[in-house]
Amino acid sequence: MPIDPEGRFFETSRPIEVDGGIAVRAKRGKIGEQWWSRRFVDVLEQVCDGGRLARGRAYARKGQVMDFTLASGRVTARVQGSRPQPYEVTIAIAAFDEAQWTVLTEALGGQALYRAALLAGEMPHEIVELFAAHDAPLFPERLDIRCSCPDWSVPCKHGSAVLYVLAEAFDDDPFLVLAWRGRAREALLDALRGTPEPAAAVDPLAVEESPLDARLADFYAPGISLGRLRERPSRVTVPPELLLRALDAPPVKVRHIPLVDLLRPAYRDLHDGPTTGPEAG
Repeated sequence: MPIDPEGRFFETSRPIEVDGGIAVRAKRGKIGEQWWSRRFVDVLEQVCDGGRLARGRAYARKGQVMDFTLASGRVTARVQGSRPQPYEVTIAIAAFDEAQWTVLTEALGGQALYRAALLAGEMPHEIVELFAAHDAPLFPERLDIRCSCPDWSVPCKHGSAVLYVLAEAFDDDPFLVLAWRGRAREALLDALRGTPEPAAAVDPLAVEESPLDARLADFYAPGISLGRLRERPSRVTVPPELLLRALDAPPVKVRHIPLVDLLRPAYRDLHDGPTTGPEAG
């Protein structure tokens, strides 16, 4: 069988065509349309061999991936190569345990933005930061990829093909990202529905209305004592990236990451002030 200069096996013959295989929709260019799929592709393109990834994309576009199954911490798939027997591929990551998911679910349910988006079937951008804040990165930094083919490279093109098919599956269902980390869609949504509703934000400009005839006796009286007017008003906490939330996000990406995602940490750093300086030693 052919061996490359580094002693690794590679196929020179054409793979056997698959009838009804899973072919990705993107026939050229990048694979993955949604931000969470692109984030996953960015991770795998940073940690995987570029040559094997290129051949894996070709396999994914030809439909050589016959099927795949996603479960907690594991994806298994069959990929048809040039040999009659399909290759068995397994991609494993660390799934979060029940205690971690209890904390994560409470954090998600405590934020109206996350709770509403997830219950509507959407994946909010800020969810990545929430998971990271709990030492539970949403996207894996490493992948344990194994294939029954004789290629020693990790990943081989068969494993790479499965990764790209998986990325496009994330496009269609973002909850597969969470299921791979150990929490299925319905289990998560049921848990979110069971968390208390987040407290409504207090409007500091709201004024209680009352009819004029009920206030004739004290119409000209001050609402609060003159002494309290000198007191410093309580500070209202405003998210430092409020401007980014209020305005429409520009259609600009840097390394396939939306510009707003990159600006958000900068806004927070400006709000919190420098953490180092001459006095920091």
